Amino acid sequence: MVQYNFKKITVVPNGKDFIDIILSRTQRQTPTVVHKGYAISRLRQFYMRKVKYTQQNFHEKLSTIIDEFPRLDDIHPFYGDLLHVLYNKDHYKLALGQINTARNLIGKIAKDYVKLLKYGDSLYRCKCLKVAALGRMCTVIKRIAPSLAYLEQIRQHMARLPSIDPNTRTVLICGYPNVGKSSFINKITRADVDVQPYAFTTKSLFVGHTDYKYLRYQVIDTPGILDRPFEDRNIIEMCSITALAHLRAAVLFFLDISGSCGYSIAQQSALFHSIKSLFMNKPLIIVCNKTDLQPLEGISEEDMKLVMEMKAEAMKTLIGQGGESTSDQGVLLTMSTLTEDGVIAVKNAACERLLDQRVELKMKSKKINECLNRFHVAIPKPRDQKERPPYIPQAVLEAKAKQAAEKEKKKTERDLEDENGGAGVYSASLKKNYMLANDEWKEDVMPEIIDGHNVYDFIDPDILQRLEELEQEEGLRQAEEADDDFEMDGKELTPEEQQALAEIRRKKSLLIQQHRVKKSTAESRPIVPRKFDKDRQFTTRRMGRQLSALGLDPALAINRARSMSRGRKRERSPERGANDGGDIMDMDVDTPNKKQRLRSLSRSRSKSRPPGEIVPGEGFRDSSQKVKAVKLAKKSAKKRNKDARRGEADRVIPTLKPKHLFSGKRSTGKTQRR
Repeated sequence: MVQYNFKKITVVPNGKDFIDIILSRTQRQTPTVVHKGYAISRLRQFYMRKVKYTQQNFHEKLSTIIDEFPRLDDIHPFYGDLLHVLYNKDHYKLALGQINTARNLIGKIAKDYVKLLKYGDSLYRCKCLKVAALGRMCTVIKRIAPSLAYLEQIRQHMARLPSIDPNTRTVLICGYPNVGKSSFINKITRADVDVQPYAFTTKSLFVGHTDYKYLRYQVIDTPGILDRPFEDRNIIEMCSITALAHLRAAVLFFLDISGSCGYSIAQQSALFHSIKSLFMNKPLIIVCNKTDLQPLEGISEEDMKLVMEMKAEAMKTLIGQGGESTSDQGVLLTMSTLTEDGVIAVKNAACERLLDQRVELKMKSKKINECLNRFHVAIPKPRDQKERPPYIPQAVLEAKAKQAAEKEKKKTERDLEDENGGAGVYSASLKKNYMLANDEWKEDVMPEIIDGHNVYDFIDPDILQRLEELEQEEGLRQAEEADDDFEMDGKELTPEEQQALAEIRRKKSLLIQQHRVKKSTAESRPIVPRKFDKDRQFTTRRMGRQLSALGLDPALAINRARSMSRGRKRERSPERGANDGGDIMDMDVDTPNKKQRLRSLSRSRSKSRPPGEIVPGEGFRDSSQKVKAVKLAKKSAKKRNKDARRGEADRVIPTLKPKHLFSGKRSTGKTQRR
């Protein structure tokens, strides 16, 4: 369980918000009505309560800030040094000290003004003392506003720090930048550390968790360290130094033997020797990474010598733990995070070394004697030299052998695809897992059934041969038609035959034209403009005669034609045309002179059609029937309009209780609808 959870620290308000919070709480939680007619003891008690309540609120808020922020002297040295590296221990203590001083000052101010309020002789005097007390408290808070803002920034940054337990099993990864530390922690844990091909991608500590032998281990990825003096290292590097110095963990020093990180093996060796004092009393493993680019056996002799020197230093830590100097297994390991070759071996070696060390330390502690008295480990001693192997029945052995044979790795479709050319070349067979009586039937062509009949039963086996014969016969027929085909162009005819052919063609064209005229209707015929009606065939008189011959009244049609043919010019007014009695469609009307144009009246405006007037095509017998139908339509729409329906198909159910009329509380006396 993590002991230090900095995410639970309360938010620190800035100076202005701090004052607003306290004063508004005082206004809400204390009485606000006072009259000068009250007894002086009641007035004093009223204002003393406000001053005391304000001081208590300030004291509680400031005490919460002081108590929730960790004290560097009381927490684990790892967190103490980490906070010092990140925030500067002196500034941090100074800010908390100013908060504590402000708390004491506010307490003294409240004590002094309560003492003065005991001797207030009027409402005005007591109110002035209360205002002065609250004003001095607010002034104190305004003075510590920078410290409050600084502590709020620290709180936000501390909430983003990883939850590291300094006392649990820990694997620490260190080394130069860009040597593969973040890639390794991503492989063995579920952490998602950003990996980029440049230095100092990791700028802070990252934590992941892994399991080994049913135990949980925390893995810490540290930022890269450069080989330079201690005082020249920046905050990012000092985070790594702090973790190495204070955490009791197994250390994995990563070594890039390919040189792709930008630093040679000599530079990495120099860094190892400069910080080897931090590896004392800790399991140390040298990890040679990126063997996919450069194997360990392929490096030069000078680099191999440096690697062996680092291995010798790592062996000293093994000897310090009680191990043998000859067993160098688990001290120098190689791996590649790209191909994942050796990654699990490195993790297992680090966890095993750390577990052995922790068990050894517990065995050396004083508590082990109390534990050993509680249990006894029985170790049987051999009574003779005879071998007594365990007896396993033959049936059990056969069953195990059969089970092991069944457990052999079955080839998946992905494996078959890789073996047979990859994607796009290999096509998986969907029939190979069919359960049939005979496996040879799996690849048979499935019959196609239409209307209960097998299509293949109706296919002629000689269909291709018959198709070829038909194509040959078709070619022969086309060749014969090409020979017999000829065009009557008139070159081979006599003059009498040519004249007869021309007459036939003329009569044929006339018949086609007459047929087209008969076939066309009045709607499809084009409107003949007046300038093309030179023979004056399309006149209102002619239309009137034709309608009269059919037994229809031509008056409405003639008036409509005249109204549509009138132009917009003033001299062609309807009154003048009606008085003259001439036909507007005729072009032989006399042009009025200037006096007539002056005396002519302006064209009247169009009038609305009366509701009872019948329009051709509406289907009414007379005007009375139309008026009755209009009344019925209005009556049927009256209920629909009352319900605000858009039409007969509107089925919307309106909201019976509108939210703005029925929601919310009603204050005293508000019993009516809002």
